[in-house]
Parts: sequence; structure tokens; C-alpha cells
Amino acid sequence: MKLTAGFLLAILSTFTQFAYSFSLKPQFSNSCRTLSCTKQLPTFPLSSSQDETHITVRGGAASATEGSGTDSSSGRKLANTVASLWAAGGFIMILGKSIKRILPIALEPFNGAAASLSTLQLASYVGTCLWFAYVEGYKGFQLKFSPLVVARAQTLKPFEKGSPIIHTILGPFYAMGLFHATKKRKIVSWSVSIGVGFIVAAVKKLPYPWRNIIDAGVIVGLTWGSVSIFAEWVKAVIMGREIKIDPALPGSESR
Repeated sequence: MKLTAGFLLAILSTFTQFAYSFSLKPQFSNSCRTLSCTKQLPTFPLSSSQDETHITVRGGAASATEGSGTDSSSGRKLANTVASLWAAGGFIMILGKSIKRILPIALEPFNGAAASLSTLQLASYVGTCLWFAYVEGYKGFQLKFSPLVVARAQTLKPFEKGSPIIHTILGPFYAMGLFHATKKRKIVSWSVSIGVGFIVAAVKKLPYPWRNIIDAGVIVGLTWGSVSIFAEWVKAVIMGREIKIDPALPGSESR
């Protein structure tokens, strides 16, 4: 029992370290590098073309007939929105698959087939869920990583120059900061991804019910993270609220 408890504390301590690395405080951007803070200056055509907006004056009122330029702009905007949805939504799907896989294990103590939890074990179950909700869900995801994912997702512009299509195809991994990011962001993202894999392998060796307790906490944290990412995307894309956070793109360290 002492060995199990010590191992459990070691796992919790390791999770804490990764949570704080995962929640590395992003820099707030002072310059306009995200889609939401980009302002377009009005352009004035020098010559007539099919892409212009033609103004016809009738009875003192001006009516505008929009050309193909407006349709093209609307198409690009829709493509950008779909790309950001794929990046953020794809990451949520990755989290959802993890939740679905470990949910039966987390609920095993309550399905009637396994031994009931003691008072201490039940208190540990609840405490672990609360701990993961705060450290992983609130501090790790909601305050820091979720806004970063959405900010990076908004930088995807499939049909614009300087935005390779491979970034859009690998949108969820791009949004996580695994590539095309600052050196610091890539180190943190890759370290957390690899470290979590080792921790998962270690947790699998825990006996009943300690593995179930840890998995329950992980589910709470990942669920909180999934909801916070979706909420951030809705606020940024649907409601048009500005995300004042650095998307950690290459070259931003020197700015």
C-alpha cells in the first residue's frame, strides 16, 4: 500500500510539472499578427474592371452592384473560417477520442462489477477530479492553451500567399504548436506530448482503483479543455471578439 501511494504521488507530481509546462504563459501580442486584429485599408481602383463595384445614381440615391471581387472575398473568408474550425475542432476530436477510450475505466468503480471504493479512495477520487479540473482544465487549458490553439487556428488562410496548404491539412497539429511555431513553443508542445505518453504508460501499471482515480481526473481536465477551446473559437470567429494573445509564429521571439 505504501508503494502504491508513493507511486500515485509521484504520478500526480509529474502531472503537475507537465500541466505547468503545458500552461506556459503565452505572450500577449502588441502587434497585429492575428486575423481578428488585422485591419484592411480601403483600396481605390485605378481603372475599370469586372472586379469593381459599379455605382449607379437613380433619383438621388446610389445603388451598388457588387462584382466578382466581393464573391471572391467572401469565398476566402469562408475558407479561412472552415480552416480554423478544422484546426480547433480537429484538436477537440483528438481529445474526445481520448475521453471516450478511458471513460469506461474511470467509471468502473461505480458499475457494480468491481469492488466498491473505501471512504479514503472515494475522497481521493473526488479530490483528483477537482485537482485536474483546476490545474489542467482551468489553468492549463482555459487560461492559456485554449486561446493559443484558437489564435493559431485563425492564422490559417488556405488560399492566401504565405500560408502553405500543408498547414491547413495538418491543422490540429499546427494549432497545437507542434510545427511552424517559435522554438520555445515547439519545445513545450513536443515535450508535453511525449511526456504525457510516458505518464499514460505509467498510469496503466497502477492497480485498481488508483488507475481509475487518475483516469477520472484526466477526463475532467480534458473535457474542460475541449469545452474551453470550443467556447474560445465561438467567441473569436462567430462573435468577432479579439484574442489578445501571441500565436507563437516563427520570428515572433525577436518582436
